[in-house]
Amino acid sequence: MTRLLGLILLSAALSMTPLCARAGLVLNPPLSTTMPSDPQGAMEEARGKVAAGNLDAAISILVRYVAAHPDEVAPARLLGDLYYRRGDLKRAESTYDAILAKLPRDRETHNRLGSVYATENRIDDAIDEFNHSLPGTDAVPDLVRLHEIRGDLGAYMNDKIRIALEYPTDPEANVELGKVYASVHRPDLAVIYFKKALDNAPDSEMAINGLGLAFLDERQYPIAVDYFKRCRKMDSYGYTCTVNLGATYLEMGDLKNAEEMLAIAHNAQPEQPEALVNFGYLADARGDWKKAVSFYVDALAVYPYSIDAYTDLGYEYEQHKLYTLAESVLAKGLAVSPKDGRLHYLLGQVFSDQGKTQLAIAQFKAATETDDPDVKRIAQAKFDALEDGSKTP
Repeated sequence: MTRLLGLILLSAALSMTPLCARAGLVLNPPLSTTMPSDPQGAMEEARGKVAAGNLDAAISILVRYVAAHPDEVAPARLLGDLYYRRGDLKRAESTYDAILAKLPRDRETHNRLGSVYATENRIDDAIDEFNHSLPGTDAVPDLVRLHEIRGDLGAYMNDKIRIALEYPTDPEANVELGKVYASVHRPDLAVIYFKKALDNAPDSEMAINGLGLAFLDERQYPIAVDYFKRCRKMDSYGYTCTVNLGATYLEMGDLKNAEEMLAIAHNAQPEQPEALVNFGYLADARGDWKKAVSFYVDALAVYPYSIDAYTDLGYEYEQHKLYTLAESVLAKGLAVSPKDGRLHYLLGQVFSDQGKTQLAIAQFKAATETDDPDVKRIAQAKFDALEDGSKTP
């Protein structure tokens, strides 16, 4: 599964605004053109059902197809993905296990199985699966998060630094270290290693997409656009680089081009959440918050683990004083990602709006423990203000 890399936009008033969702790059191998069946047709039919909001029908289509064509990997993977999105983790796991029984080195399936284990809080098993998925998948952000939970992130980072230093011309080693730095909010260092990867592998989609995301984090939008356009020329599956280009246009305020790119991405893979989250952001930018809410809800329907969707939906409810709904949404998001600083911050703001000072202080305190420097800064300011105010006689 791809994990999301969200951007916090901060106002001068130290408030948090909605975020755009971006996709990490996952490379799916092309389907064989020699197969007598029609795997692409089956997947497109299933995706059409997802786009129409009928996830169960999409699963039914793929269940029948995979039973009749047990050796075709791509439809089976998509079936596992849809089980995962429906929250049916056991069926997702068994679907991925069946693939790996035949193709034990299939990295994409190891990556997906890692996401199942991570969702089940099987930390060691998830780390093992994500490691088996490398190189070539977008598992590094997951590994960073899991090693942080396990308490050995420093050792993990040092190992990635050591490998990159020992093999300075290895593009995979440099890409992985670049992703590590991007995941700990050091886009300046990420740029260095993604560029090193391109020095030895000029066509590395991972490095090109990574550079686009790093420059987007640094708000160097024209440079990010150039990299995502370059990436789009190589991204034959049409989703990842396209949705990231759309997110960049959104943050630039270019809503027309953003909408065009997001439509292309969503049509390519309607079962993915990032385009839907960004459609919500687009609707909000145009002043239609109720339509934005509907897109965030749709994103969670296709992917109930989308932290960006929980964050933006919680933000909308908080802004419109729908505090009970905001509390519910943000609590569900924290059940998925208990240490997410953005969610803790927003929940603190919801409590603060209602005068629940001690609950707000606890949430802002939790938010200060994030490694995101922007979130840490605004959460610390809120915590200090409320803590000082609560001590005033």
